[in-house]
Amino acid sequence: AVPHNSLTFDLPVSSKLPNLPASEVPSKAKVVWHKFSSQTDFERDMYFYGTFPEDFTWGVSSAAYQIEGGWDADGKGPSIWDNFTHVPGNIKNNDTGDIACDSYNKVEEDIYLLRALGVKNYRFSLSWPRIFPNGRNNSINSHGVDYYNRLIDGLVANNITPIITLYHWDLPQALQDIGGWESSALIDLFDSYADFCFRTFGDRVKFWITINEPQVIAWASYGSGELPPNVKDPGSAPYKVAHILLKAHARVYHTYDDKYRASQRGVIALCPNIDWAEPKTPSDPKDIEAADRYLQFLVGWFAHPVFKNGDYPEVMKWKVGNRSELQNLPSSRLPVFTAEERDYIRGTADVFFFNTYTSKIEVLTKVDSSWRLLNWIKEEYGNPPIYIIENGVGLATKSSIDDNTRIFYYKTYIDEALKAYKLDGVNLKGYNAWSFMDNFEWLNGYDPTFGLHQVDFDNPNRPRTPKRSAVYYAEIIRNNGIPLPKEDEFLYGEFPKNFWWSVATAAYQVRKPRRNLKVSVDTDGKGLSIWDKFSHTPLKISNDDTGDVACDSYHKIEEDVEMLKSLKVSHYRFSISWSRILPDGTTRYINEMGLNYYERDWLSLFPFCLSPQVTLYHWDLPQALQNVGGWENDTIVQRFKEYAELLFQRLGDKVKFWITLNEPYNAAYSPYVVGHNLIKAHAEAWHLYNETYRAKQGGLISITINSDWAEPRNPHNQEDVEAARRYLQVQRHPVPALPAAPGFGFMLFSVFCCSLPEFTESEKQRIKGTYDYFGLNHYTTVLAYNLNYPAGVMSDRSWLNSGSVWLKVTPFGFRKLLRWIKEEYNDPPIYVTENGVSERGAFNLNDTWRTHYHRSYINEALKAVVLDGVDLRGYTAWSLMDNFEWAVGFDERFGLYHVNFTDPNLPRRPKASARFYSQIINCNGFPDPATGSHPCLEPEPEGKRSLYVHFALCVVVVLVLALLAYKYGKLSKRSRKRKHMELHKL
Repeated sequence: AVPHNSLTFDLPVSSKLPNLPASEVPSKAKVVWHKFSSQTDFERDMYFYGTFPEDFTWGVSSAAYQIEGGWDADGKGPSIWDNFTHVPGNIKNNDTGDIACDSYNKVEEDIYLLRALGVKNYRFSLSWPRIFPNGRNNSINSHGVDYYNRLIDGLVANNITPIITLYHWDLPQALQDIGGWESSALIDLFDSYADFCFRTFGDRVKFWITINEPQVIAWASYGSGELPPNVKDPGSAPYKVAHILLKAHARVYHTYDDKYRASQRGVIALCPNIDWAEPKTPSDPKDIEAADRYLQFLVGWFAHPVFKNGDYPEVMKWKVGNRSELQNLPSSRLPVFTAEERDYIRGTADVFFFNTYTSKIEVLTKVDSSWRLLNWIKEEYGNPPIYIIENGVGLATKSSIDDNTRIFYYKTYIDEALKAYKLDGVNLKGYNAWSFMDNFEWLNGYDPTFGLHQVDFDNPNRPRTPKRSAVYYAEIIRNNGIPLPKEDEFLYGEFPKNFWWSVATAAYQVRKPRRNLKVSVDTDGKGLSIWDKFSHTPLKISNDDTGDVACDSYHKIEEDVEMLKSLKVSHYRFSISWSRILPDGTTRYINEMGLNYYERDWLSLFPFCLSPQVTLYHWDLPQALQNVGGWENDTIVQRFKEYAELLFQRLGDKVKFWITLNEPYNAAYSPYVVGHNLIKAHAEAWHLYNETYRAKQGGLISITINSDWAEPRNPHNQEDVEAARRYLQVQRHPVPALPAAPGFGFMLFSVFCCSLPEFTESEKQRIKGTYDYFGLNHYTTVLAYNLNYPAGVMSDRSWLNSGSVWLKVTPFGFRKLLRWIKEEYNDPPIYVTENGVSERGAFNLNDTWRTHYHRSYINEALKAVVLDGVDLRGYTAWSLMDNFEWAVGFDERFGLYHVNFTDPNLPRRPKASARFYSQIINCNGFPDPATGSHPCLEPEPEGKRSLYVHFALCVVVVLVLALLAYKYGKLSKRSRKRKHMELHKL
């Protein structure tokens, strides 16, 4: 009986695939390389969600010699692998397959595990010498036949479809003794063995594979001689063996087609192994030709005769024939098929089975090549029904239950297969993972582990334990692919009406700080900062870039303001250069030119609707203070307080949002002393503002912290869960080339909750609660695991890359972090003060990558507000423009506006992301397209916005003057005179 979920094939008596013409080089499949060479990194690496068709078949694979054991049990004859492994030194660690996984004695246990996985099929191979001990049908071993009947019956009873490979390398030794696959006698002998299998098992088996990876047999067994029977004749033997293998396959196919197809209605094909070949330079025709030639020799060697015209690829015939001629041989080393043989071989496959693991000539950042490979098969062989029979990864470490690397492998390869099916129309019918369990991996013995199940080979009972990858793969099967998680679905809606939209820069990164490092004070009065000195130290900065000019925002205020107006942001976050105001870091000398730059030239040019968010310290400490110890010197707390007070006095009437310190732990090069001083400096500045300036200036002041979200690498492992928790409390941020420091989670803890014991009691009271809001810089997520302190971190290879090695596009972590802050710190008001993504390489104004990033991250922020009740009050994009990105110089670009650093005028140009961000701001979120066209999405007529702004300003001015006039009328004569002077001044 066929199980109800098995695939049934209503195939005609002759089910050959259509004949195709011979391939050229480069073949018509070269369109695949042309297609993907124009693909952007974003398109290539973007994770794709979706499911496969309902009849898609999921399975796992194994092979007889690798799992069965029982090498001489119950009358089984020896195979070439039995004899080969019994010779010391042939196999790593002198391992053998004598017992292997002992599946010969564990049929019920294996079926139980298969059922638990939820697979629809199980691909395994039959051991030829277990059925025919001497390789011939005059020596049938009933015990072997019974074993396979029990296995097949058990699978069918559990609704698992058997996929049987007739030959998976374990040739009976008796047949090797007569020449093995170099002897044409094996064509008849293989057919006799296959005929018996069809007759005996075919009533329950609907999938047959004749030969597994025939190229490996031909080359590794008869060319390089690595595998048994160890024939080392690379010039001729592989071609001769391949010729016989193809004839043997065709004979078996015709036997099934003629005698069994009508009643059994199954499918049959051979199964090559395919490594994808990527041209070194995809745009170079010669490289494309080389990659195509590689595939014609590897795949076309066996697939071209079967799926094309019954003959070898033309390039193979020409290449081998030409070499043979140069060697003065009487004929080509590549044998020739007769016309009759070509007709006999052509079309001897009902489907396209293949195994794939990796890529060759691969120059991409990822090797998840199945998307390209599947497209190539589609183009080259007429889009046949395709089944991936083996796909997996071996880990060269002791088998572990927690096999995270294998999960990443399946996550990416299966997703690439999904893309091929969904996006390109590849006729993909099934996927099988290699392997069902850890097993004997040929020459490598038991060291590399490919299994979804761990097998303890030190235990005579060979117990099996599901790994994390088994749980993951079972979930893929249950979902029939990779559907978008519910929590990742896009949310349409708006932020609160008073939500702040902002964009950020930092002084050293965009302004023109210095011209002359040979003097302590520059011509405009600015003092030397630690970054001025650091960036001028050879080899410290990528390409020896410096921030000497940066974006020259020092001289381009009007241009920068126009960019801000165009973005429609309500706020602009920038930092003050401490050394520009106080050249030596102290109030002994105040640089009025520097103060005027911020007070008159910069803040006065802000449009009425744009509010400043000012950071007091963004890493550029005056070098004069560093010369006396910097943040390690306790006196810096007072220096910082004096610096802050000067800014509160001079700028406080215009600034209503202050950030004391940006990412303090990145400034902490000597963590414990520096961390204390940073926190104390922040607290003193906060108290100063709170007690002296808040009442009349009415602003907010706090600290801003950078935090990645930390996800446990294994959410089911309590140690990893604890590691993620520790990382959030005590984390590092990987700023390249900055002195490393243990993270300063205690800074958060001290300010927002309870000071840690390192502070005195009075310090604790002074620090606790010194915040008006939670300032948050956030960029990415890490996977944390229990290694060292506070945690080891890694990333998921399926996460989208960026221009920074540390920054993976992980929007889901943003919402989780916001929710965590709410719960951990008693629901503080939160302002996101930085969020953005970098790019490298060739410049493109159409920065799809960044648009995707901001769309995804801002949407997660919306979910945090709407669905989680997070008190998020503002969002700031990093950064306004491409700028000096610290130790990586100008290589990494975060800007919404492009700055051409090769042009002395440093022109700014908006990228696509700038227009997109402006649209989000205009809509205050994401209007639902289902409700129809929203006015905020319509382009504004020329000058319309300017008219609205001026009208709004007029209304506000009239209201203010009316209010003043009303109050003025109620004042005494003396008060009216004083107020009149103030009003006149206003």
